[in-house]
Amino acid sequence: MLIGIDHLVIAVPDPDAAAAELEVLVGLRASGGGRHETLGTFNRLVWLGDTYLELIGVWDEALATASWIGAPTVRALAAGGGMATYALASDDLATDSERLRRQGADLQGPVPGERLRPDGRLVRWSIAAPPRLGPNEPPFLIEHDLAAAEWTPEDRTARAAETHPLGGRVALEVLELPVAADGIAGRSTALLRACDLRFRPSLAGGGARDASVGDQILRLRPSSRGLLPVVRLAAPGAEAGDAEAVGLRFIVRA
Repeated sequence: MLIGIDHLVIAVPDPDAAAAELEVLVGLRASGGGRHETLGTFNRLVWLGDTYLELIGVWDEALATASWIGAPTVRALAAGGGMATYALASDDLATDSERLRRQGADLQGPVPGERLRPDGRLVRWSIAAPPRLGPNEPPFLIEHDLAAAEWTPEDRTARAAETHPLGGRVALEVLELPVAADGIAGRSTALLRACDLRFRPSLAGGGARDASVGDQILRLRPSSRGLLPVVRLAAPGAEAGDAEAVGLRFIVRA
């Protein structure tokens, strides 16, 4: 079953500099990351409970261009950076990917992956992905190895208590993707086929359409070209706010 929006992959020239920008402008602190040895990329992570923002950069362009996550990262960087792709979390990737393929999804995998942390611990996962990834393409699916680093019960319990400078614990409520007004129907149909996401008219109005992913919402909002993806956050200990950083717009609900 698809259980939530797992993470956003945000292409940046320098993940450390991007982490500093995000902390100053939005009040979100990066607290992890590492290196993809076979993919040509490296990252810093900003945890929002079990959802996270992945600030991803390239350390080997040849490796990255040939890798599944490096290719959309390189393309996004060539366009100025920002969201390269995003992932939905599965608790049974083999079953989900097979079910979606029977429904017409073009998914490859599951394929295992890993990342080495600076402390020497390995993070492990499996992914199933469409042939091409990008901010305007369907997301990839991911299942984390719950026995590896970052996903053990102890890791998740500690993460659930993590606070950010903007004001305490923070959760991602809505990922809002800008779509040309005449493209909403096509995008929602593509996401239904790829991920079984079923869209409905949004209470946000304005022609937006929402699909539930666990207790989060993926929203398609009609908009003119040039508008940024929007990350809507709940932060009970913070003041309401609105800021742009790392190629996204962040709206905080107090």
